[in-house]
Amino acid sequence: MTRTRLPLAAALLPALLAACAATGAPATNDAPGRAMPADAAGAALDEAIGGAWRTPANVARDRYRHPKETLGYFGVRPDQTVVEITPGGGWYAEILAPYLRERGRYVAAVWDDAIPGQPKYRYTLNDQLRAKFAASPAVYGTPEVRTFDPQAPDFGPPASADAVLTFRNAHNWVSDGNAEAYFKAFFDVLKPGGTLGVVDHRAKPGTPLEAMKKSGYLTEALVIGLAQDAGFVLDGKSEINANPKDTADHPNGVWTLPPSNRHDPADAAQYQAIGESDRMTLRFRKP
Repeated sequence: MTRTRLPLAAALLPALLAACAATGAPATNDAPGRAMPADAAGAALDEAIGGAWRTPANVARDRYRHPKETLGYFGVRPDQTVVEITPGGGWYAEILAPYLRERGRYVAAVWDDAIPGQPKYRYTLNDQLRAKFAASPAVYGTPEVRTFDPQAPDFGPPASADAVLTFRNAHNWVSDGNAEAYFKAFFDVLKPGGTLGVVDHRAKPGTPLEAMKKSGYLTEALVIGLAQDAGFVLDGKSEINANPKDTADHPNGVWTLPPSNRHDPADAAQYQAIGESDRMTLRFRKP
C-alpha cells in the first residue's frame, strides 16, 4: 500500500518543465520569491488525494469533506510549511503529508501527551498518527509531530508557517473556553501574508453561545470575531463544505450525524440521508 517518492515528483515535472521552458530557467522552484506553477500544484494535489495509501473509510468521506476544493481554496501549495491543528486520526494528514513531502513541510500539531490527565482519546490518536507516519516513510516522508499544551497553545517559532489549517476543531475550543488563545497562537506562528483556514460545523445566525457549546455548531460571526480579535483579516468565505440538508438542531448535536452517528438505530436512515454537517469554510490572512 506504500509508494516510492517518484509519483509526486512525476506529477510535478511536466508542469515545471513547461513553465521553465517559457522563461528559459532550469526546472527548479528554489529561486527566492518564485511560486510553484498552479498546474504543477494541482497535479501534485490530485496525486495525493488519489493515493493508494489513503484509508478506504477516509476516501469514502471525500464527498462530504471536498479535500481538493478546500485545500485549493486555502491556497495550499506543495512548497509551503503547513501546520495542521490536532489532525486526529489523520484524515487530512494522509493527503497533506505526501503533498508537502518533496518541497514543503507538514507539521501535525497535537496535544502534548506528556501532560497527564487528558482525555484518553488524545493519547490514542497521537499514537495512531505517529504509527501511520512511521509505517510508510516513502509515502509521508518525515513530517513533524509537534506537541503543544492545550491550556497555553504554541505552534512553533514566530512567523515560521505559510498556512495554519484547522478542520472541525474550533467548537471544542469554544466549549473549553480557550478559543482566544488558539487564534492568537495561529497568528503568532504565521508569516505576514500567511493563511489561516478554518472549517467547522455551522450554526444558524443568532444561535446563543451556550447552545453552540452544547451542539458543536458555531456561528460564522463567532469564528470571524475570534480571528479578527487575534489580528486576522477575513479573506474569503466559501460554501464548498455546505450541506443545506442539515438543520443543525439534532438531539445529540452535530454528533447525531455521520460520522459519529449518536442516534437510535431506528433513525439511521434519516441521518444518513442528511449526511455530514453543514460547514463553514473561512479563509483569513495575517496582514
